Amino acid sequence: MDSEAAEDDVVLSSNAQWQEGVFKRENDVQKFVFACAIFASLNSVLMGYDAGVMSGAILFIQQDLNISEVQQEVLVGILSIISLLGSLAGGKTSDAIGRKWTIALAAIVFQTGAAVMTLAPSFAVLMTGRLLAGIGIGFGVMIAPVYIAEISPTAARGFLTSFPEIFTNLGILLGYVSNYSFSGLPVHINWRVMLGVGILPSVFMGFALFVIPESPRWLVMQNRVEEARLVLSKTNENESEVEERLAEIQMAAVRANADKYEAKAVWHEILHPSPSVRQMLITGCGIQFFQQITGIDATVYYSPTIFKDAGIKGDTQLLAATVAVGFTKTLFILVAIFLIDKVGRRRLLFISTVGMTISLLVLSLSLFFMGDGKLGIVLAILSVCGNVAFFSIGLGPVCWVVSSEIFPLRLRAQASALGAVGSRVSSGAVTMSFLSVCHAITVGGTFFIFSVISALSVLFVHTCIPETKGKSLEQIEMLFQNGGECQGGEVELEDAERLVQKE
Repeated sequence: MDSEAAEDDVVLSSNAQWQEGVFKRENDVQKFVFACAIFASLNSVLMGYDAGVMSGAILFIQQDLNISEVQQEVLVGILSIISLLGSLAGGKTSDAIGRKWTIALAAIVFQTGAAVMTLAPSFAVLMTGRLLAGIGIGFGVMIAPVYIAEISPTAARGFLTSFPEIFTNLGILLGYVSNYSFSGLPVHINWRVMLGVGILPSVFMGFALFVIPESPRWLVMQNRVEEARLVLSKTNENESEVEERLAEIQMAAVRANADKYEAKAVWHEILHPSPSVRQMLITGCGIQFFQQITGIDATVYYSPTIFKDAGIKGDTQLLAATVAVGFTKTLFILVAIFLIDKVGRRRLLFISTVGMTISLLVLSLSLFFMGDGKLGIVLAILSVCGNVAFFSIGLGPVCWVVSSEIFPLRLRAQASALGAVGSRVSSGAVTMSFLSVCHAITVGGTFFIFSVISALSVLFVHTCIPETKGKSLEQIEMLFQNGGECQGGEVELEDAERLVQKE
């Protein structure tokens, strides 16, 4: 009996040690993937900070350099337009040198531009720095969600791929706080300090290069299978899952002849798409288009203009109101990351677009009919906060998740770059015309147009966005190949699962 009891104790001890080892591995994997997603998202802090800080800095740049209203629009909007060059180049670059080093290149180019803007003695030099910063942002915008989607476990992909949007919101908030904090300095110094603070995140990017690995999917495309297996062993919780993911990636690479594809052939397929690829492009590019054309960047860049039209007086009061907007935007993006893999992409997009439409309509009506009264000011602030809250809970983060996970391996980088181009062009068109349109039809009229466009985005979500929650990237690819076209968004993903199982 004593012998049997001793054997039982050994078995229990062995089981306890095994469970402890499994738990430790799961914990280590989660920490590692979490750290990779954070470091890959640092470029988004730079983009967000630029958007937030420029909304206040432009007030003082106008006074210091005596620039016209048209020059203000160009200065603000050109970053979005020029970033499309970075996005286009980013797809090719990430296929050539890898996702990891494209992230590093984005940081270097942006920080060079930020330094030039900080020291700019004239509008021409300021624009030069702005152009460099825009190219860096274009690289960062397209590569971060692609990298995170390719390195993340399926169950956490939505959560982790939303990190760039989280960090963008954090950057916007920091930009608003910087505006408020340094607004009391002399006019010829304060805007330079505001822009210069944005250089600091580059220090952390140096550490990131020593932590984050290369994308396993890119490694497979380069026939570096053992390196891909090593990365997958660090980002998946058990060996069977590692081999399963590796087999899926290799199957996708074989189907696409990824090792033989050249950029020209990839672009030929994008420009002459099959029905399934066409639907992927409609879904991925369409959601990015609506993300920006609904006016979120106008709200972020020109929030002081909106609040001034509502009746708030004084630069300090205007900048204080924008801080409230920044806090709201950041708070709700944090809510979104905990819902995206539970509630699902499509449902969050519905909530987001409907809420934005209502908020934009209320903002328009309050600016039209409330004048400079206290009620009008309160409604304007609440409407702007409501708009950014609904954007942050859905259209903001989900856009990047969907557009980074629906394209097949052979097209992912280039197609994501194309979608980012659409996003940047839409953003530039909005920010470079906002002040002129406001003069023509008033601020209230401009936001009424945004509310109509937002209503159209609700229809787009209903028609063209399928649910991709809980599916691997390879299963999503098979979904579209199995007839996942625009049909009310109600696509049966189980069909894709069956097709994958057959193969």
